[in-house]
Amino acid sequence: MRITIAEDSTLLREGIAQLLTAEGHTIVDAVGTADDLRRVVAVDPPDLVIVDVRMPPDYVDEGIHAALQIRAERGEIAVLVLSQYVERRHTGKLLDGRGGVGYLLKDRISDIAGFLDAIERVSAGGTAFDPEVIRQLISAKNAPDTRLGHLTERELEVLSLIAQGHSNTSVAGQLFISQSAVEKHVNAIFTKLRLPAGTSYNRRVIAVLKYLDER
Repeated sequence: MRITIAEDSTLLREGIAQLLTAEGHTIVDAVGTADDLRRVVAVDPPDLVIVDVRMPPDYVDEGIHAALQIRAERGEIAVLVLSQYVERRHTGKLLDGRGGVGYLLKDRISDIAGFLDAIERVSAGGTAFDPEVIRQLISAKNAPDTRLGHLTERELEVLSLIAQGHSNTSVAGQLFISQSAVEKHVNAIFTKLRLPAGTSYNRRVIAVLKYLDER
C-alpha cells in the first residue's frame, strides 16, 4: 500500500519507513510536522497515514488534529495514530462510525509482527487499538453503576480483544476457548451494553469503543 509517515523523531521515522519498504509498501512521504503532513496529503493522498500524536511546534496534540482533519476531509484514507502515552480524550474523536483507524503506543512498534498486522487491519477498514488503551478505557468505565460493571471478567477480556480488532477466531485462540463460546460472550456483551449488532463486525467494535470513551 501507499503510506505517508508523520513523526518528528528522525530515527523512528526512518526506521518505520525502512521496515515498511522492506515489506513491499511504498512510502509516499515521510515528514516531521503536522503542517507538512497536511500539505503532502493534499498533494498526493496515500492509502494510509501513520502519525504521532504530539508534534512540533508545541508537542501537545498537533498530530491528532491533523489526523482528525484528514479523516474528515478524506475519509478514504486510513489513519494509524502513534503515541507515547494513553491519551483518552482523543480516542472518541477518532471513532466516527467508520473503520480504518488505529491507536498504538510506540512501545508496540518493537513487536514488528504485531505492528505490521495492525497496519494491515487498519488499511483494510478495520480497527487496531493498543491493549493498554483498551484496558484504561475499560478500567475507567468498569464501575458497578455502569453497563460495563455488569460484564463478567471473561466478557471484559473478550471485549478488550474485539476492541483491539481481533476476529472471533483470533479471540478464541487468545483465550483458549471455542469460537462458539466467543460468539456467546459477544452476544452477551452487546445485550448488556444495549448496543445493536449493526450490519458489520467493525461497526459493532466501533460502537463499543464509542461507548467506552463517552464522558
